[in-house]
Amino acid sequence: MALSRGPGQLRFVLGRLGRPPGRSLIVTGDISRDTEGKGGSKDVGLVPSIVPTLHYQDSLPRLPIPRLEDTITRYLRAQKPLLTEDQFRRTVKFARDFQHGLGRELHDMLVFQDQHNQHTSYISDPKAECNDQLTRATNVTISIIRFLRAFRTHTLEPEVLHLYPEKTDTEFFKNFIRWIPKSYVCQMAAMFNVYPMDMSQNFRLFSTSRLPKFARDTLLTDERAKHLLVLRNGNFYIFNILQSNGTMIQTSEIHSNLKYILSDKSPLPDFPLAYLTTEKRDTWAQLRQELLANGNQEALKKVETAIFSLCLDDLVVQDIDHFSQIMLYGNGHNRWFDKSFNLILTKDGSAAINFEHSWGDVMTVLRFMKEVFQDSTVAHAVQPDEDSVAMDASSAVKKLQFHLNDSLRVGITNARANYDAAVRAFSVKLVQFKEGKYFLKKEGVSPDAMIQLAFQMAFLGLYGQVVPSYEPCSTAAFKHGRTEVIRPTSIHTKKCSLAFQEPSKHSMAELKDMLYKCSTYHVQLIKEATGGQGFDRHLLALQILADTEKGCLPNIFFDSAYNQLNHSFIFSRHLFNPTLNFGACMPIVPDGFGIAYFVQDDSITFNITSCSDYNLQDFIRSLKMSLEKIVVVLKGEPITH
Repeated sequence: MALSRGPGQLRFVLGRLGRPPGRSLIVTGDISRDTEGKGGSKDVGLVPSIVPTLHYQDSLPRLPIPRLEDTITRYLRAQKPLLTEDQFRRTVKFARDFQHGLGRELHDMLVFQDQHNQHTSYISDPKAECNDQLTRATNVTISIIRFLRAFRTHTLEPEVLHLYPEKTDTEFFKNFIRWIPKSYVCQMAAMFNVYPMDMSQNFRLFSTSRLPKFARDTLLTDERAKHLLVLRNGNFYIFNILQSNGTMIQTSEIHSNLKYILSDKSPLPDFPLAYLTTEKRDTWAQLRQELLANGNQEALKKVETAIFSLCLDDLVVQDIDHFSQIMLYGNGHNRWFDKSFNLILTKDGSAAINFEHSWGDVMTVLRFMKEVFQDSTVAHAVQPDEDSVAMDASSAVKKLQFHLNDSLRVGITNARANYDAAVRAFSVKLVQFKEGKYFLKKEGVSPDAMIQLAFQMAFLGLYGQVVPSYEPCSTAAFKHGRTEVIRPTSIHTKKCSLAFQEPSKHSMAELKDMLYKCSTYHVQLIKEATGGQGFDRHLLALQILADTEKGCLPNIFFDSAYNQLNHSFIFSRHLFNPTLNFGACMPIVPDGFGIAYFVQDDSITFNITSCSDYNLQDFIRSLKMSLEKIVVVLKGEPITH
C-alpha cells in the first residue's frame, strides 16, 4: 500500500549523499582497494564485512499483523489522555463500531493479502506484478514440468521422514545411504530413525484422468502424452509442452502460448462440455459413450491424457471464503474435474490445486505443491512485464472442437442445472480459534485429539447426536500404502461430550481426567492406523474379495450398523505444509460437514464446508464454544457458559 504525505508532514533527511535528482549512485571496481595516490580517495573506517550484507535477509521473521481488537485497545489507550470524558466516549463508540463492523471485513482482507504475499510485509507495496495471471501461470507451469522431469529421470529427492533432521537430513547421511543396497535400505534407514515414504502415487500425478464407467470408474494414465490442457472461459486449448525427447520446450514458447490463449476472445460456448464432469457418474458414463460415438474420440483423448489441466479464470478473489468457493467448485464450466489435478489461476494471480482423489492422496499432493511453490517463487522462469518472444503461437496452440448432438446438448443442460442447484446448497467458511498446539501440548494433551473431541461436542450440542466421524491418515510408510481411517468417535469422546453438556454435575478434576483419557485413546488410534492396524481398509478389502471371488457378501456388510458407521457426518483432515495458506475438503455424505484444519503454535484455523440444510454459522459457534470449554477446563477454571 502506498503512503501519501499529508499537509505539513515533517520530512527527515538522514545522511543524504547529495545526489542530483534523477541520477543514481554508481560504484564500480573493488571498493576495498587503496586508491590513495592514484587520483582517488580512500574510505576511512569502512572495513569490508566478513558476513555478506544481505546474509540475514531471507531468514528475518515476517512482520505480524496485530489482532484487530488489540489495535483498537491500543488506539484508545493513546486517545484517552488527550480527550475529555465525553469526547472519549464518542471515540470509543466509533472505534468499537469499526472493530465489530467494516473493520473486521477489512482486517480479514488484509490477512488474506498478506498470506498471498509471503515475500514482503503487509505495510509494504506488494509486488502485484509478480501475481500477474500470465506471469504466474507461466512460472508455476514450468515448475510443474520441472517436477515431472525430476520424477521421471529419478532425480527427485525421495520423500523421507526424519525424526531427528538435524542429524540425518544432511549431505553426509545422503551420501552414505545412497550406497546401501535397495533390498534393505529401508531397514538401514530405520536404524537412524529415518523412515522413507512410498512415492509410487507420483506415477498417477501426471497424464491421468478418471474415466466414468458404469458401476465402477477406471483410471487412465498415458506417460507418452506431451501436451498441456488449458481451459479458459469454457474453451479447451492444447499445446505440446514436452519435446519428442521428453525435455521441456523453451520458456519463451510457453509464455507466448499462454499469452495467446489469454488474448483469445472466444465467448463461453452455448453448451460448455466441462459441466459433464460434475454429473452423477453413471449419467456421465452414458454421455461419454455418446461423445465418443459422435466423432469426438481424438478431442476427448487429448483432454484425458493431457499432462495436467491449467484453468485460467476471469474471476477476481473477493475474500478468503470466496477463494475457497472458486477453488473447490469454480463456475462449473472451466474445470475438468476428472483430471488428476487442475491448476487454477484467477485473474489476480491467486493459485490453487483442485485434485481428484481416486488416484492418490493428499500427502503426495502436499509435497508436490511445496516443491512447485518454492521453485516458482524462487527460480522465476519469466519476470513481470516480460515481453513474449515474437513467434506464431497460433500454429502451436490448438483449440479443441467437440461435435454435439441433441442428446448431448440436453445432457449438458441438465448437468449445468444440477451443478447450479448443488452450488446454491453449498456453503463454506474459514474461521480461526485463538489457542494452538503450544498451549495444548503444554497441558499434556494431543491437539488433534482435542480438535476431534470439539467436533463431537459441537454436533452433540446442536443436534443432540453422537455421530460417526472420519479422519484419514497416511500409510505411505508402507509400499503402495494409501490411507487408513482414524475413527475419532469413541466411548471416551461420547462420555466426555455428554459431561460437557452439563459440566456442573462433574468436578473439575473429573472433566480434566476425561480430556486426558480422550487424548490417550486418540493417540492410540493414530498409532494403530498409521502403523497399518486400522480396521476400515481391511474390511473394505474383505468386502471386495467376497464380492468378486465368492459372489456374495457376509451379513456383516448388510448390518445397518455397518452402513451407519460409514455415514460419516464429520469428515475432517489435518493439513500441514509450510507453503500452504489453507485448503478445503468437501463433506463425504450429503448431510455432513467437511473440515480442513491447520494447527499453528498459537491458533487453529478451520475451513468448514456443508452441502446440507445445516446452518454453518450455528455449527461454527458451537465448535468455538466447545473449544473454549476444553481450554477453560485445562486451565483449571470453571465453565461459565
